[in-house]
Order: sequence, then C-alpha cells, then structure tokens
Amino acid sequence: MKSGPPRAVGELLVSALPQLEDRLLVQRMRRTWSVLAGPDVARRAQPQALVNGCLTIVVDNSPWLHELNLRAAELTARLQAQFPAVQTLRFTLGAAAAEESTAEAPRTSRRGRLTAEDSRAIDAAAAAISDPALAASARRLLARAWPPSPARGNER
Repeated sequence: MKSGPPRAVGELLVSALPQLEDRLLVQRMRRTWSVLAGPDVARRAQPQALVNGCLTIVVDNSPWLHELNLRAAELTARLQAQFPAVQTLRFTLGAAAAEESTAEAPRTSRRGRLTAEDSRAIDAAAAAISDPALAASARRLLARAWPPSPARGNER
C-alpha cells in the first residue's frame, strides 16, 4: 500500500529533524562547489555552514580570502541561482575540515574485529541509554570508534 512516489532520505530526515535542513543544503553545495565557484576557487575554499541565509566559506590563505571578498557579489549571484536560501557570504581563514575528515574515513573503518571484552564494554556503555534505537546507534558508533586492543593484531 504505497502512499505516493518514493522520497529521498534527505527529505525524510528534514521532515523528522528540521534543524538538519541547512546542513544538508551545505552538503549539496559542497558536491557542486567546483562547478559553481570554479576549480581554482574550489581548491582554496569550501562552504562550511549556512546560518540564517549567511553561508560561511573557509579559505585556506589570505590572498585567496582577499580575492574572494572582491568576487563576493559574483559568487553570491551564482549560488543564489541554484540555492535561493543563500543571501550573503562570509569568508573566514582556516583549513577545510570537510576534506580532511573524508580523506581519513576509509582508514578508520577498516579495523579488525572487536574482542569479546570490547563488545561487553560497548554493550555496558550503551545499556545506560533507555531508548532502544538510540542505544543501537550508540553501539554502532562505539564499535567504529573503539580503540584497538594492544594484542588485536594476533587475534585475527
């Protein structure tokens, strides 16, 4: 019994958690950033956050920060054409954290299996959470982030 056409997961998340809307919009901007801003700008700057229509863009050095401030009107117009929620731009100096975290994600997910002791410790930590769905999510997150045991290399 279908109630309509399939909906995107992002759309469902936004309907359940409206505070995610700006974050999902920023993710869509990051995917098209190279096309919108151009490859030279995309290498030096990345969209970071959208708050009340103001898109913060992190730039990796001062000369590019100055250059982007000069190009702000042009870049704002391009962004508004595809993302009407963007009203203004704010450029800040810093490192693009989004690129760094995605580059390290595959390495951390290829760990060995947890020991029985690790699993018991994770279960004990998650047992303190009364909501079953939240406890299951916490178990998964803990299992991924759990530090490797010193003897783990011999247990495979």
